[in-house]
Amino acid sequence: MGLRMASEQQIVRKDDLPEVGLDAVVSYIPSDIPVLQPVEIELVHLFDKLRAVKGFVFDVDGVFTNNNILITEAGELLRTMNVRDGQVVKWALQAGYQICIITGGRSEGTKKRLTGLGITEYYSGVSEKLPVFQAFLESSGLLSSEICYMGDDIPDIPVLRKVIVSSCPSDSVPEVIEICDYISPLPGGAGCVRDILEKVMKLQGKWPEY
Repeated sequence: MGLRMASEQQIVRKDDLPEVGLDAVVSYIPSDIPVLQPVEIELVHLFDKLRAVKGFVFDVDGVFTNNNILITEAGELLRTMNVRDGQVVKWALQAGYQICIITGGRSEGTKKRLTGLGITEYYSGVSEKLPVFQAFLESSGLLSSEICYMGDDIPDIPVLRKVIVSSCPSDSVPEVIEICDYISPLPGGAGCVRDILEKVMKLQGKWPEY
């Protein structure tokens, strides 16, 4: 992918740039060559990261669901999920992506819903997510440099710092938003899962056509 500078008709190609961060990229380009703004260069790097994704790991509460829980008189906890999120999970699995769930919750209804979509790697009641994430990498044969993780709260941060694409819903806590590569414009439970899956699949040419 080349970045064409219209005034000089010169190209700075990503293969010519050092892989050591945005500041190094900017300083590497000669001062007499007009360059894109840092945010535009960063966007190019995000596209490169999205192209490397082979698997997804998701939190549940605040990602597949919103941050509200209905409590019945019998003490049951009820959650709502977005149907379109579920549809794209099916398409992603059919396209060959591996999908894993790591959640601190223990809802059997949530487990039934997500495993019913075809997700086989489902870990619930997890307080420390990083060891479980590492176990998933070993069992799946994937690398952390091939994973996109979406979470919304502080327990997700250790894993978010390990993956190639860290992502979150728009209503995540500030500490998560601060470190993520991609912040969905959609909140938890309102299509943020579909948003990140769709972006990766379209960029990689795996989005279904009808």
